[in-house]
Formats: sequence, structure tokens, C-alpha cells
Amino acid sequence: MEKISGSFRDPSATVFTIGDRIIRGINKSGEEKFRLLTESKILEKSIEKNFLIGTQKIDDEDIKKKLNCNFLLEHKKIPYVSYPYEWSFYQLKDAALHHLDFNIFLIENNFQLIDASAYNVQFIGNKPIFIDAFSIDEYMEGSNWSAHNQFCQQFLNPLLITSYKGINYNNWYRGNLEGISTEETCKTLTFFQKMNPTVLLNLVLPNHFESKNKSKNIDDLKLLKIKKRKFNKNSYLWMLKNLRKFIFKLQNSKERSFWKNYDVENTYDQNQSKIKKKIVEEFIKKHTPQILCDLGCNTGEFSEVSLNVGGKSVIGFDFDQGALIKSYNRSKEKKLNFLPLYLDASNPSSNIGWNQLERVGFLERCKFDALIALAFEHHLAIAKNIPLENLIDWFLDIAPKGLIEFVPKEDETIKIMLRFRKDIFEEYTEDNFKKILLKKAKIIKINNIENSLRKIYEYEKIS
Repeated sequence: MEKISGSFRDPSATVFTIGDRIIRGINKSGEEKFRLLTESKILEKSIEKNFLIGTQKIDDEDIKKKLNCNFLLEHKKIPYVSYPYEWSFYQLKDAALHHLDFNIFLIENNFQLIDASAYNVQFIGNKPIFIDAFSIDEYMEGSNWSAHNQFCQQFLNPLLITSYKGINYNNWYRGNLEGISTEETCKTLTFFQKMNPTVLLNLVLPNHFESKNKSKNIDDLKLLKIKKRKFNKNSYLWMLKNLRKFIFKLQNSKERSFWKNYDVENTYDQNQSKIKKKIVEEFIKKHTPQILCDLGCNTGEFSEVSLNVGGKSVIGFDFDQGALIKSYNRSKEKKLNFLPLYLDASNPSSNIGWNQLERVGFLERCKFDALIALAFEHHLAIAKNIPLENLIDWFLDIAPKGLIEFVPKEDETIKIMLRFRKDIFEEYTEDNFKKILLKKAKIIKINNIENSLRKIYEYEKIS
């Protein structure tokens, strides 16, 4: 039994893992809410509408005793937990729309979401799903949208700076657990962008009044609180629906990409591409991994190949935003169990939040059965100066078996990479790559690619 570290902020419930099970123990302060949620059937209704992750009440006296609580919920396990700063623009947009649609549905059924944390939305393949059943509470007539600022910081603001300014939000977002502040967002916008009615209502005016309130004394703030008008249900729904309409129209039209057409514009001829696909197919058929890591997934071509021949789930990683957008569109259009995520492999997501435990780093979440890393390692070894030994250790930490494509210096791609810099990579040779790999793993097979110097190594880690 292990407590999920990110659940400590909720005083009414705590989430644990027991083997592969996700169990929520209801604390004393949450028992009244638990009865309300279960007796009203709102959890079942939310699951039926595909808003909420599979959740059910369970009775297990042993678990209750271990958790020291009287009530339990069990949630369906997410194959891979991802975070909003790892999503591409359209994933964050879909997550925002899912959150708004869910809140609208709840309010129409006299419930509401009491927070707007983007971390409460996860992806199973290409589909967003809400995971925190205890963020649902009863709607009381006159309730304000208390989570409005949180929604802006974690959903709206990142989308705006990318859509309006062409600034990728990922690294900015990762630097602040709570997202991107409204004050910072307003500073990036032009006067005319601020005059958009939705931006004016949700960002500019709240930021203006917040700035003014900071200079008020305590008596002024008490008076302001007394005068604050409450929403009726129709006003609340109007605000959510108006925001939904605005976000639905946002596009990432300013995105520049070097790699998004790599699947059709690369150094391979058609036959070589077929050989690579055949190698991947044979590997997947042999191992049928439940969850596969595709490092440098690009537009998802080999992730799709893997799923078509027996792979159950693929998590892809890439640095290029344009490629990630294409891969996400591929996943949605073809209904693939494929989740592409943003990853700077030389600076991956780390442990952050309170006590550095709330959001778990990339390696700590790596529980992959297998990996494929095709045309990937040279980008770290040559472009980022990562020694081969460190790189191979990293691959083996990610998955116990896999395919790694080695690209030699004589390859045209590396010749281009070294055109304007000194070749300091004396140890970057295939013999050295093979020697280091053999120290730590068995080489099951070396796959040659016809009319190419590249080779694909199949390995199994020595336990």
C-alpha cells in the first residue's frame, strides 16, 4: 500500500495504490459528501456520460482497517499519468472543454466542481477523463464560480499565450505548479486582444480589480466582500458556456515545426521505411507489450504500426510541437490508444510541488514494458553532448526491452548536424555503442536496414 503523494491537499479523502488498484479512503470530514455523492447517483451518471473515470463504492474491511476509514471508493487505473505541461495545445484545449462540459452537466443536475485543477483531467489514449470524484459537490443556488481564477491559470491563460502570441506554454507552465498567472498573461496581450469581450471579462477586469484590492486596507476589503453579488444558476451556466464557445474557437496557427513532415520528408527511401516497420511489427508481435514507450514518436507512424499488430497502449514522446499536434490528430482520427506527450529528453519533467512530491518526474513514472527509440539517440548524443553510456543507462531505466536505432557519423543526418561544429565525439562509434550495451543488456538481434549504415538493436536488460 502506498499513498499517492499528490492527494495530500484534500482533507476529506486520501488516495492510495494497493497493487494495481487505486483506492480512495474517505476521511471523517468527507463522510457526509460521500453519502451525498453515492446516494444521489451523480457518480454513476457522470461515468455514463464519459465525464468521470470508472468509480465505484467498495466494502473491504481489511482495507478500511489499514486506511483507518469507514468508506472507500475504487477508481479505474489510468495507464499513464501525464501533466498539463506535457500536453500539446490541442490536448490542453480538449481537457479544458472536457472540464467545462462536465461542470455544465453537473450544475444542470444541481452539483458542481469545486476546483478547476487541470491535473484532475487525464488522458486514456486520445480521450480526456476527469479523475477526482471528490471535486464534485452539491450546487447551492447563488454559488459563485470560486475556481474561476484557477481555471484561467491552468487552462485559459496557457491556451491564450500560445494561440494569440505563438508562445509555447509547456516550459513556462512547468515552472509554476499552478499554471500561468493572469497578471503575466495580460502583460503579453496587445490592447486589441484585451478588448475581446471574453478576455476582458475573464482576465482583464478580474486582474484590474485584483491589483486595486491589493492596495486596499482590511476594512475596504470587508465592505467589498459584503457588496459582492452572487450568481444565479443561469448566470453561472452562461459564463461557462460562453467560455467554452471562446476556447472551442482557439487555434494554434502560429506553430512552427521542423519535424512535423519527417514521416514523408526524411533520409529514408520507401523500401527502408518498410523494413523499419517490419522490424517494429516483429518486435511487437513477439512481446505484445501492455504499455509501450515510443521515444521520438514524431507524428505517431510507428506507434500506429505497434498498435495495429498487438500493442495495447502506446505513450509517445517528442520535443517538436508541430509533430505532436499531428500525432494527436492521428490518434483521434484513427481512434488509437496512443497518447503523445511533450518531452525535452535532455531536461525531462522532474519532481515538483510540495516537498517535491506532488507531481512525479518522467523517470519515476516510467513503468513501460518496452520501448522503441528510432532515429532518436543521435539527437541526444550529438546535439546535446550526452555520453553513450549515460544514454544507454537512461534507455534501460525506461524499459527492460526494446529497439534502439543507432545512427553512425557517416549518416547524412549526422553530417548535417556536424557541419557547423567541431566533431568532439570520438567515443561515438557503433563498436562503443555495442560494447556499452553488452555490459548492461543482452543484444537479442541486430537488424540491418538495406542500403543504409543505420542499424536497429533489439535488447533485453540483464536483471
